[in-house]
Amino acid sequence: MILLRGSNKLTRIHRPTVATIGNFDGFHLGHQEIISFVINESMQQKAKSVLISFEPTPKEFFCGSKGPARIYPIRKKIELAREFGYDYFACLHFNQLLATMPPVDFVQKILHDSLNVKTLVVGYDFKFGHHGSGTTDLLCSMGKKLGFQVHVKNPILHKNMRVSSTLIREKLSQGAFAEVATLLGRPFEISGRVFHGDKKGRTIGFPTANILIGRKVSPINGVFTVSVSQKNNKWQGVANVGNRPTVNGKRQQLEVHLFNCQQDLYGKRLVVEFHTKLRDEIKFPSFEALKHQISIDVTKAQQIF
Repeated sequence: MILLRGSNKLTRIHRPTVATIGNFDGFHLGHQEIISFVINESMQQKAKSVLISFEPTPKEFFCGSKGPARIYPIRKKIELAREFGYDYFACLHFNQLLATMPPVDFVQKILHDSLNVKTLVVGYDFKFGHHGSGTTDLLCSMGKKLGFQVHVKNPILHKNMRVSSTLIREKLSQGAFAEVATLLGRPFEISGRVFHGDKKGRTIGFPTANILIGRKVSPINGVFTVSVSQKNNKWQGVANVGNRPTVNGKRQQLEVHLFNCQQDLYGKRLVVEFHTKLRDEIKFPSFEALKHQISIDVTKAQQIF
C-alpha cells in the first residue's frame, strides 16, 4: 500500500480508482463492510482501491480537545488499511481550505479531476464540504453527471443498535471491552514506544512503562487489567490511563506495570490490550495512599487473571 499525504499528491495515483472516504475511526464492522466492498469492486473493475481520510479529523479541527475521543490514531488506521489490502491510503490535511470548500468543488476537484473515481462507496450518513452541506443525494446526482457510480451502504446492527464510532466510544467509557471487541472485530488496544518518565513508580515498588496515547482525547480513563506484547514477548499487568493527578501530571499518558518483566523496555514499541476496568483515576491525598491503592489494584488484577 502506498501512503499519500496531502491533496496535492493525489495525481500520483494510478487511475481509474474505486474509493471510499471518511474518518474510519475504529475500522469497526460497519467500516469493514464498506472497505471490503471497495476492495472487491476494484478487483472486478481492474482499478486501484483508495481509502481517503483526514488528519486531523474535521471535528478535531473545529473543536480541538473538546472534540470526540479517537478510538485509533492515524498510525493504526494506516496499519489496518494495509492489512485490508488497499492500494492507496490518501491522508488529506484537513485545513481551512478543505473546511470551506463547497461540496460541488470537492466532488469535481478531488474525486473527479484528481482521482478519476469510477465508483465511490460511502456510509449512509456521510456528509462533506462546507458546513457538512454535501449529502449522499448530491454525490449520486453529481456522479451521474461526471460518470461515476455511488454506492451508499446501510448501517450494520448489533443487538438492534447501529454499529458506530459513537457507540464504541460509549462502550469504551463503560469499560465494556468484550463488547467493544465484537464491534471492532478485534480487541481494543493502545500501542506506542516506551519513554523515560519521572520514574516515581519504581520508588514504591511498582515500576511502569510509560507510553503517550497518540490522541488529543483518550477514549478511556482509569485503571485496567491489560495484556502487553512486544514482538514475541507477552506479559500481564495493570495500566493507568489519564493525567496522573496525584503527581500533578500535565498530559494524558498510559502507564503499565507489568507482572514478572525484567526487561529494559525503553524505546521499544508495546501493544497494550485492555480487558477489565478496575476503577476510575482519582487524586490521592498522598503518595503513600497511591502506593496502597496500587497494591490493591495489582492484587485484584492478579486474581482476575
